[in-house]
Amino acid sequence: MSDLEAPLRPKRKKVWVDYFVQFRWIIVIFVVLPISFTIYFLTYLGDVKSEMKSFKKRQKEHEENVKKVVKRLKERNPRKDGLVCTARKPWIAVGMRNVDYKRARHFEVDLSEFRHILDIDKNQMIAKVEPLVNMGQITRATVPMNLALAVVAELDDLTVGGLINGYGIEGSSHIYGLFSDTVVSYEIVLSDGQVVRATKDNEYKDLFYAIPWSQGTLGLLVSAEIRLIPIKEYMKLTYKPVVGNLKDLAQAYADSFTPRDGDQDNPEKVPDFVEGMIYTPTEGVMMTGRYASKEEAKTRGNVINSVGWWFKPWFYQHAQTALKRGEFTEYIPTREYYHRHTRCLYWEGKLILPFADQFWFRCLFGWLMPPKVSLLKATQGEAIRNYYHEMHIIQDMLVPLYKVGDALEWVHCEMEVYPLWLCPHRLYKLPFKTMVYPEPGFEHHHRQGDTHHAQMYTDVGVYYAPGPVLRGEVFDGAAAVQKMEQWLIENHGFQPQYAVSELSEKNFWRMFDAELYEYCRRKYKAVGTFMSVYYKSKKGRKTEKEVQEAEQAIVEPAYGEVDQPMD
Repeated sequence: MSDLEAPLRPKRKKVWVDYFVQFRWIIVIFVVLPISFTIYFLTYLGDVKSEMKSFKKRQKEHEENVKKVVKRLKERNPRKDGLVCTARKPWIAVGMRNVDYKRARHFEVDLSEFRHILDIDKNQMIAKVEPLVNMGQITRATVPMNLALAVVAELDDLTVGGLINGYGIEGSSHIYGLFSDTVVSYEIVLSDGQVVRATKDNEYKDLFYAIPWSQGTLGLLVSAEIRLIPIKEYMKLTYKPVVGNLKDLAQAYADSFTPRDGDQDNPEKVPDFVEGMIYTPTEGVMMTGRYASKEEAKTRGNVINSVGWWFKPWFYQHAQTALKRGEFTEYIPTREYYHRHTRCLYWEGKLILPFADQFWFRCLFGWLMPPKVSLLKATQGEAIRNYYHEMHIIQDMLVPLYKVGDALEWVHCEMEVYPLWLCPHRLYKLPFKTMVYPEPGFEHHHRQGDTHHAQMYTDVGVYYAPGPVLRGEVFDGAAAVQKMEQWLIENHGFQPQYAVSELSEKNFWRMFDAELYEYCRRKYKAVGTFMSVYYKSKKGRKTEKEVQEAEQAIVEPAYGEVDQPMD
């Protein structure tokens, strides 16, 4: 057996859950889609109502809501009440991770009113927004002004708070870094009710660098100022097919946006957007985009493709046509390009509704898509949830660019998931060593894509049912994720914690750096008020004993003792 051949696996006997999942589309069509559409419409009306208010009025309402949060925190009795977390229901979160910490005793703080754009400053090129503002809402407000956030995550429902406290990326991250790298300031309510503004150069600069990836365990984020960039009306997108082995595909992907001469900061040599899709072990399509004016797009002979219409082919399938058509270029309206993966949830929509990509369905019912992820989660019981954890993969592997080929081969051998998503991002060398950080000494190796101030990483998105599951073979999803996590630890990679994690606490702190985070936990008195980031990310239900231990925690060096490497 060659290195790239997946192991032979025995056939798996079907159980009742298999049949329920197979016919789950009935519930999705008749229950989830109509309710999702209604929620989307009502949310849109709420956004319109908010936009009708002046920025001054929105700011005044914001200040009143912050006072309510402060008052609520001061009502907490540390001896009787549980750890602080938001009042949002567990199933509402977009991430796949079980929000099981909310099933144990806890003290709720309602942040549901923090969903407004507070200001768009065209002079300073900064948008001030509340944490529940989502990507669809912000692009609807900024794109008509020819402005956008420097990093716009693809799915409409992803919120600013989730992208900051957790993880956010987009095809422009090879220029601007992760979503949190584009934030100018955070407004945080600390455990004692104090409201602070943290920036990279004020007295709270340590907190500023500790907030990303902390999952809201240092304080409550109530607003953020985020960098804006000028944009144009269209995205000129070029689709380039690539054929070869996985290492060849990885190299073609790197070559699509990293000049061989190392001139990575030259906008003439580096595209505005980059994305790669690996469809099979031997085929992929690399896409590069540049902003284009309306006049250029409408020049005679150019092709305009409005991919946002409900009846249009799903974007990943449209891109796949390059494998037969050959290289081609088209112009996509900028906002529609930003949200190109929303309607089909990348390619997860194919599993949820197997026929939803067909022409007849797109024309008749495509306007109802996509189903809200929160409702999909709300309509699955414990057995279904466990089934998806075992038989389905939704993970992101953040790896150095030069190791993308190795990561692709590893995924093929251990999971056999296709398509795979490739999205580059910079990992900056910062004044503080944050939870995620570049490889020590990376700047001395002068590898492709790296600069003296940032190492180029790539998100290898693994979203779909593994090959063995599709073939009806035995597959241990938990074991596969454990192996993936160990591979990431050994290769200085990272696993975003929106996904299901199998990490033990010791391995968690082998993957992430604890020093700044734990320092800020102590300094800003988060210990005993907010749960630790590992506790919040930990798989499984939290017991009353764990709640009490977390409340009375005496923090020890989280990285002092490590597990032995797994076999």
